[in-house]
Amino acid sequence: MARLPLLLGLLVLLGLLAATVQAQDNHVDLLQIRGTIDPAMADYIDRGIAQAEGDGAQAVIIEMDTPGGLMDSMREITQRIISARVPVVVYVSPQGARAASAGVFITMAAHVAAMAPNTNIGAAHPVELGGPGVPGGQSPDNTLLEKITNDAVASIRSMAQRRGRNADWAERSVRESISHTEQQALNDHVVDLLADDMPGLLRQLDGREVTLAGGKTTLRTADATVRRVDMSLLEDFLHTISNPNIAYILLILGIYGLIYELASPGAILPGVIGVISLLLAFYALGTLPVNYVGLGLIFFAIVMFIADVLVTSHGVLTGGGLIALTLGSLMLFNSPSSGVSVAWPVIAGVVLATGGFFFFVIAKVIRARLQPAMTGREELLQATGVARTDLSPQGYVFLQGELWKAVSEDGNIPKGTSVKVLSEKGLTLYVRQNKENG
Repeated sequence: MARLPLLLGLLVLLGLLAATVQAQDNHVDLLQIRGTIDPAMADYIDRGIAQAEGDGAQAVIIEMDTPGGLMDSMREITQRIISARVPVVVYVSPQGARAASAGVFITMAAHVAAMAPNTNIGAAHPVELGGPGVPGGQSPDNTLLEKITNDAVASIRSMAQRRGRNADWAERSVRESISHTEQQALNDHVVDLLADDMPGLLRQLDGREVTLAGGKTTLRTADATVRRVDMSLLEDFLHTISNPNIAYILLILGIYGLIYELASPGAILPGVIGVISLLLAFYALGTLPVNYVGLGLIFFAIVMFIADVLVTSHGVLTGGGLIALTLGSLMLFNSPSSGVSVAWPVIAGVVLATGGFFFFVIAKVIRARLQPAMTGREELLQATGVARTDLSPQGYVFLQGELWKAVSEDGNIPKGTSVKVLSEKGLTLYVRQNKENG
């Protein structure tokens, strides 16, 4: 009987410990989407959701600010959200953030969609990747674009209806590229709630019932801690180089590295850097809406730069190359409405640096071509030497460290007199007295 109080005390202690562990385990996992939607981002979201499913998180919160991105990567993310065994909340944040293009689809797929103040959502019209269009223009293959649009509409309507959101607005965001502020989105049932910050979001999520693939569940987030799940080093690196500015710079560096290696065989390092930069650039361009006309103009510009060094155009080819490089850089990505473009300062820096370098090289080439020949027969003409014997009219002169047989065409020339070469025949020089030296 004396042991009964002790056992009861142990049971109470174990209960308190269990409650403490449970309280400490009450958490949500925070993922962040910043920038374009690409394969690296899709891998990161998949890994983050899988981790939340395994560590017993109350929910996964995806804090998002994106201009859009690849449709294939977007579909991977939406499919993963729909099949998740843990609630997924998409929170368009921080203030000033947007959920554009692919971001709208991801928002519609979420179990709960929330927005912070001063944010916007919309403009989900698909941009055909790798098409031949020009910035802001329409693809000539309207049938293909219509198929892509109809497919996107069916997908976004299905997700909106599944989550009880405004499917008509979702369709218009695809077909008409309409956008809403956070308040308009809430009023039109595009999103479920507005939250000023993360604590406010967790309070509003608490007690909300959501439907997962395996059934309904109720969120308990009022006292939940937030565990941030960051990208891995590889994911972060691949996502970083998918930035259009970085991809553009890598492309230019790769081209110039190969040019330098071809111009100076054996340098090795420029060639290695060039190949690596080009491979990384091609990976990055594969994740972006590339316009191949723009890419072609950039390569054509490089060809003109090289040609101006090899032929005499007095800078005309370099000027044309700079125009092609500028236009190609502006047209490298299909449409500014996709939110993917190279920043003006980056383009200006590359064009100015390229122009300055090639004009400097061309100036050096022209100067070299205008200089008299420094080797061979031409080098001897008008060269000066000293008579080593009397030239009457034949004798010998010392010229450029060598003794030459010479014939005077200016009468007798005494030994030790400075002479100038008029012509050369065989190994005999025809000279006259160099009167410039007296």
